[in-house]
Amino acid sequence: MADVNSIEVEGKVVAVLPGTMFKVELSNGHVVLAHISGKLRKHFIKIATGDTVKMEMSPYDLEKARITYRVREQNHRPGPFRRR
Repeated sequence: MADVNSIEVEGKVVAVLPGTMFKVELSNGHVVLAHISGKLRKHFIKIATGDTVKMEMSPYDLEKARITYRVREQNHRPGPFRRR
C-alpha cells in the first residue's frame, strides 16, 4: 500500500547506476535519483535506459524516489516462444 503523503510521478530513465540505482528525468526536466521497490526486485523486472517508469516521491525530499512500476511500450510485440 502506498504511503498517504507520497507523490506519484512518471519519468524516463536517463542512466543506470550500480546497486540498482537509476537517474530518472521527470517531464519538467528535473533529474532524481531512484531505486527499485521490493516487488520489482522480487519478480526480476529489468529496467534499462530509455524506459518509462512510475515512481513515488516523498514531499520532504524531492531529490530521491522509489520506482514502483515500469510502463510497457504500446507497440511492442514479443516474439514467438522458442524452446531450447
